[in-house]
Amino acid sequence: MGIEVRKIIQYVEETRLENGRQVEPAHRVAFVGAVIANPYPSEYVADLVTLADALGEEIGRLIGPPCVELLGGEVEAFGKAALVGIDGEVEHGSALIHNLRFGNVFRTAAGGTELLPAAEKVGLPGSPIDIPLKHKLDAKTRSHHQTVTFQVADAPRPREILVICAAANAGRPLARLAAFGAETRNS
Repeated sequence: MGIEVRKIIQYVEETRLENGRQVEPAHRVAFVGAVIANPYPSEYVADLVTLADALGEEIGRLIGPPCVELLGGEVEAFGKAALVGIDGEVEHGSALIHNLRFGNVFRTAAGGTELLPAAEKVGLPGSPIDIPLKHKLDAKTRSHHQTVTFQVADAPRPREILVICAAANAGRPLARLAAFGAETRNS
């Protein structure tokens, strides 16, 4: 059994100015999403893992390495998301993206070692989803904690899942917060 793909979406967002200041180098975020038929039945099933294991690597290959390639440079931060159409469960999306067979493909392509931060929800076509990003080697790197928004006008349809990988070339534009543990606290 393979996945049924209706659409692949790829784009890069590039920020060159932030608060009137140049961002050097430009902050780039690459997104690759796949709109797939929800592989789970519409009625409740207890075992979601077996099918996620069977499909995880295929979905990962479809969007993970292409996301890294689209960024066009070193990945510093990454994340993933699943937006499930209204005739599915949030757990369907969770099963697909919280699966090492999916995540390891993207993590390896990005040169990362950390777990991929994730978001998943059920939504109507055109619903936005906010994807958390973290540093690929150290999730405590505060400058790389950021959230990016992804949306597709006609997805997901009721029996679809939109699965997304996102990768950034840097932390937040103009990041200037102290590292964890370096800040002072008033008591």
